[in-house]
Amino acid sequence: MTEPVRILPATDAAIAEAAALLCAGQLVAFPTETVYGLGGDATDDRAVAAIFAAKGRPSFNPLISHLPDVEKARELAVFTPLAETLAAAFWPGPLTLVLSRRPDCPVSHLACAGLDTIALRVPAHPVARRLLEAVGRPVVAPSANPSGRVSPTSAQHVAEGLSGRLALVLDGGPCAIGLESTVVDATGDRPVLLRPGGVTLEALEQVAGPVITPERDPDAPSSPGQLASHYAPALPVRLNATDVKPDEALLGFGPTLPGAAVTLNLSDSGDLQEAAANLFAMLRRLDRPGLAGIAVMTLPETGLGHAINDRLRRASAPR
Repeated sequence: MTEPVRILPATDAAIAEAAALLCAGQLVAFPTETVYGLGGDATDDRAVAAIFAAKGRPSFNPLISHLPDVEKARELAVFTPLAETLAAAFWPGPLTLVLSRRPDCPVSHLACAGLDTIALRVPAHPVARRLLEAVGRPVVAPSANPSGRVSPTSAQHVAEGLSGRLALVLDGGPCAIGLESTVVDATGDRPVLLRPGGVTLEALEQVAGPVITPERDPDAPSSPGQLASHYAPALPVRLNATDVKPDEALLGFGPTLPGAAVTLNLSDSGDLQEAAANLFAMLRRLDRPGLAGIAVMTLPETGLGHAINDRLRRASAPR
């Protein structure tokens, strides 16, 4: 029987213990404003490999290195003028920048999937910031869940998915945003959107001008979150539902449809920020035995709707 994972409130003592565990090569889950991350020492090949093993994550899928501030990030990558502009506008916060690695970058090449670029983020969550300061080295932290499954927005979600595979979970309460970070390639003069997320396309364009949105190869991801099937519950997911069957669960948005076996509403009022915060937790609650699938109502492709719909499309992709 798997030993239950320890969950500790994020006190000063617990953060100090978590930092010591990370420095010793152990894995620790911690909260960010986006989702809970499964942290490991980014400079330790074995710790990085342990993250891939714990998640069952393909090793060609890059990981994000987390830093406490932009100064530490500049030590790892070549910051272009565009990167400086984006970091000044959105860090700390839910934006990841993909940049060229410095030749002396100590981050494991495994964390970068062998690429000559590195994905960096300075999170805004106070627990994450305190932990990163205490560790004193970059920490890779993909979402703390089995690869391809629904991302965790609470400490209990982490325990349900990864119990027995990590040393500790720091409990900082529910995540405020509930969607992973936006990932932008900032190696050139124009931003290239690799993954929509907590920073909206409109906000990026307001700061940095037109954003390039390239076609992606899901078999060769250049950033996290680009696999075709990802964020998926066990039940099949049906999008843009205009009706619902008696043996289906319904994930609603605004006024809901009648007839579902069980219904949860991302936002009664049609608020996309509320919907983003609820998305992963509600998908988990609807993913239950005895149902044929999860029907999802249409959400607008504006603001955070871009990121929500991206996650839902991946959740519904063939597996």
